[in-house]
Amino acid sequence: MFLTGKTALITGSTSGIGLAYAKALAEEGANIVITGFGDADEIEKERKELEKTSGAEAIYVGEDLSTTEGCEKTMEAAFDKFGTVDILIANAGMQYVAPVGEFPVEKWDKIIALNLSSAFHCSRLAIPKMKEAGWGRIIFTASAHSLTASPFKSAYVSAKHGLAGLAKTIALETATDNITCNCISPGYVWTPMVENQIPDTMKARNMSREDVINEVMLEREPTKKFTQPEDLGALALFLCRDVAQNITGSNISADGGWTAQ
Repeated sequence: MFLTGKTALITGSTSGIGLAYAKALAEEGANIVITGFGDADEIEKERKELEKTSGAEAIYVGEDLSTTEGCEKTMEAAFDKFGTVDILIANAGMQYVAPVGEFPVEKWDKIIALNLSSAFHCSRLAIPKMKEAGWGRIIFTASAHSLTASPFKSAYVSAKHGLAGLAKTIALETATDNITCNCISPGYVWTPMVENQIPDTMKARNMSREDVINEVMLEREPTKKFTQPEDLGALALFLCRDVAQNITGSNISADGGWTAQ
């Protein structure tokens, strides 16, 4: 277990992609800090499973990461428990769809705060600890929308483009500190949230399940395959290995060819 003794904090990790990251890192022995919202009993169940997997410790922090204070309290909780954060995966995010002229200002502010600013705040607090330790890994869950755009998603696209720029900046600033910072940019990922959208879309568009998947959800992905959360967990784990020590400032696409077009 090559991450034994190291601590990983993953934002937005009570389900979906974030939980897959947590499970992958736990399998290599890391202490885990999970954050996010959801059913308290289910979160506690997952926390215990992470400890069982890792043979280390796992804690849950339920602060609101769309606020500076929430980010600071989250990092403080990790530092108080483990002394440091060796691996930071900024994964927390949300989405809202509307034309720019009709986009609610409060939704814009919330999406930028959660999807982009939380990554900045957690990184600025983690980096000094990583420098002290002489090792660190920072990973942002960006998106195909960090490289391209879609209509009606102005806040999300702006935030994800911002993450790509932030990762490059951090990579340059920490290039001689044995710290790397990269983006993982998936297209559609097969999560319960995505699966639950299918029946409503079938009804709204009078389409079959297969047509919704291929002609709506995966229309821009040449492979016509969803990325699996576990795939992203494996990619994050690779970026934590010593063989990835010279991969920094990169934006790694896992989008079925979406941005190759």
